[in-house]
Amino acid sequence: MTIVDTVETTAPLTAQDVLARARAAVPLLRERSVDIERERCLPADVVELLRSTGAFRVALPKDKGGPELNPMEQTQFIETLATGDISAAWCAMIGMDTPLYARFLGEEVSAELFTNDDTVTAGLILPIGRADRVPGGFTLNGRWGFGSGITHADYVVAGAFVHTDGEPEPSPTGQPMHWRILIAKRDQFVVHDTWHTTGLAGSGSRDYEAVDLFVPEAHSFSFATATVSGPNSTPDAILRNMPGVPLGLARAVLDFVRELAVTRTDRMSGVPWSEIYRIQYTIAEAEMELGAVREQVYGSLRTQWELLNAGIELTPDQRVATVLARTNAFRVARSIVIKLADLVATASIYKPSPLDRWLRDAQTMRQHVIAQDQVLQSVGAHLLGGTPSNPFSLGIVQ
Repeated sequence: MTIVDTVETTAPLTAQDVLARARAAVPLLRERSVDIERERCLPADVVELLRSTGAFRVALPKDKGGPELNPMEQTQFIETLATGDISAAWCAMIGMDTPLYARFLGEEVSAELFTNDDTVTAGLILPIGRADRVPGGFTLNGRWGFGSGITHADYVVAGAFVHTDGEPEPSPTGQPMHWRILIAKRDQFVVHDTWHTTGLAGSGSRDYEAVDLFVPEAHSFSFATATVSGPNSTPDAILRNMPGVPLGLARAVLDFVRELAVTRTDRMSGVPWSEIYRIQYTIAEAEMELGAVREQVYGSLRTQWELLNAGIELTPDQRVATVLARTNAFRVARSIVIKLADLVATASIYKPSPLDRWLRDAQTMRQHVIAQDQVLQSVGAHLLGGTPSNPFSLGIVQ
């Protein structure tokens, strides 16, 4: 019997369904965490477990039979899964983007490509590749990294700059380069087994390559132009749920150390950990920091969602609020993991303890482009009228 046999697999239709199923999946994911890391990708039964929770359809619109979770619910869903296994939550976060991509592809094309509500899409959207215009579409060439979840994906997206007659093509809005995202089936790409990393090993974020791959123009899109309207049709829609992973990581670590502290006694003094000032202070400080950043994440998401639903154009300060909260979540989570690993000391370095894996996961996810210092530079530039180095992190695409 695989772990997926222990859960109901009927497709969930409501936010309550998928959140409940995420909670039920947590102990099952914890059981498989060692295997997930060792295999450097999600085992097939773990993928099916995620599918049974509704992970890959949470953003599917209600008029198409989906639960259509809002950003706060999506983030809570990912946060819950992350308390079970970080790599699984990361892959769920990536895989649930398919319905959001569909809003930029168009109704007919989306129906043609995504025939299954649980279709999984992976890949890097940044314009690393080159797309040369040919009759009917593009010839795509390039090699992309960080294809999280590509080992179980149905489709792969690849960002590229468009060239016409060998020259860079300006964007429709007059920018020097035209950034498009092209999509094709996974088996049309060459996947390279490159994911040998410190942390997030189970995400299977391998390199992939396209060699003279023809992609119909209809199977490409720009984040600057959505085919439907609404708050989920903004470029940063795929970024909003990302803080769920570090928030869930920090919660898992805190719960683990709190449980440990209740039963542990200092070997030198014989004093229970629960009575030691240093232990008490560190646990409280970590809870304070996690509570503050969690409120920042959910509060900024809620405010932004209300403004977008009301059709109000965001001010610079309103735009960056979710960006700062997202970046801060990655920073605070790593800080909490380091702090608590130091508290547990040598016991944290032995494999039976998950602290070693959590520490490496925290360090690896902190290197993601969306959590790096360039994001803060971009925020500062946007607030001061300067030039952001990573405008997409702010939801700006021209």
